[in-house]
Amino acid sequence: MAAELILEFEGVTAAEYYAVNKELGIDPISGEGDWPNGMLTHSAGLNPSGRLVVTEVWDSVEHQDEFMHGRLGEALVKGGISGPPFSVTWIELISHRILEG
Repeated sequence: MAAELILEFEGVTAAEYYAVNKELGIDPISGEGDWPNGMLTHSAGLNPSGRLVVTEVWDSVEHQDEFMHGRLGEALVKGGISGPPFSVTWIELISHRILEG
């Protein structure tokens, strides 16, 4: 079953988020680009505390690990995010559906 990843970043703005995606060759607005193998869904936004929260669903933890060590780590630094996330939560999903609306 798929796994959900929730990353919470302190002091990271939408500007850095878009800069990281540009480094990755991804346009999160249009959905175009070189999305990583195994990523099923991706969402990002600012919570009431002003922290950037990224929520992703992956087909496996291993695919996210490959992405992190292969492309994402370097893109984070180039996009201006040099520190680790404030919080990292993995959830082993027992259900995952994408509902069209």
